[in-house]
Amino acid sequence: MSVNVATFAPWQQRVYEQAVAALGAGRLAHGLLFCGPAQLGKRAVAERLAQRLLCQKPGPDGEPCGACRSCHLLAAGTHPDYHLVSFIPNKEGTRLRTEIVIEQIRQLSEQLALTPQYGGAQVVILEPAEAINHAACNALLKTLEEPVPGRYLWLVSSHPTRLPATIRSRCQRYEFRLPQADEALAWLRARGRSEAAAREALDAARGHPGLAEEWLENDGLKLRRDVANDLARIAKGDAGAVETAQRWVGDDDAGLRLRHAADLALTEAAGLTDPVRTRSLAAWFDQANRTRDLLRTTVRADLAVTELLLAWRAASGGRVEGGSRR
Repeated sequence: MSVNVATFAPWQQRVYEQAVAALGAGRLAHGLLFCGPAQLGKRAVAERLAQRLLCQKPGPDGEPCGACRSCHLLAAGTHPDYHLVSFIPNKEGTRLRTEIVIEQIRQLSEQLALTPQYGGAQVVILEPAEAINHAACNALLKTLEEPVPGRYLWLVSSHPTRLPATIRSRCQRYEFRLPQADEALAWLRARGRSEAAAREALDAARGHPGLAEEWLENDGLKLRRDVANDLARIAKGDAGAVETAQRWVGDDDAGLRLRHAADLALTEAAGLTDPVRTRSLAAWFDQANRTRDLLRTTVRADLAVTELLLAWRAASGGRVEGGSRR
């Protein structure tokens, strides 16, 4: 779990320093909410802060030593005073649940009631917090309302508005925001990306450096160009919706393809002056996102995507070409 602070991106470092300042001033709350867009490193910052709290031999600046028994246990994921709550397998053990359930919250409440084994603090990180179901939220609220000194419960969420207001109001909020374009570009360049590739990826990711890096690492931009080409061919009648849909859902990238497809429609709509066409693209954008949500259910993925692509053919003038803005 150990995170080297030197590896933090600038936007992570800013939030970390805010939390450290609160800790140093004795103002760090029992409940924290680390929130903001996905893939900006929220959990890494929470973990680093936990390491700072649990280290037995911190340096003069308060930073964890990385060498004590506590730091070694954290790095191995076996520290008895640190707990990560996330998705667990279903009763059959066939897949992970899609919710965080009340049994998990009851267990963490019991853990926080215990005396820390290493005599310092106890830290629980819960991610993704927005996945807590209704019954679990009620149990979590009770834990947040009855804080115990030295016990910390930290929520990590990319969708904080999905959490009840009663939960949010009881947490000290640390918000991650997309950085300025020059900072995001410099970060990608420092990671060895060419300026041209970094700019293309940031443009496609609408300024999100974490997404841009992921797409550069995993050839996501090629996938985006392929999606744009497929949409253009379907709009012109050069490709079939059924065959394309089957190909789109034939691997693990179906959700990302639909994300790219929705974004390409939105990008095209932003450059139009025709209100009818703009409304049509906006409606298709919504349909694409609904279809992406359907992929997480038991619906026949190929049928749902076929319906979406047929709607694209009906609505489109075949204007999406390549993966860039028109």
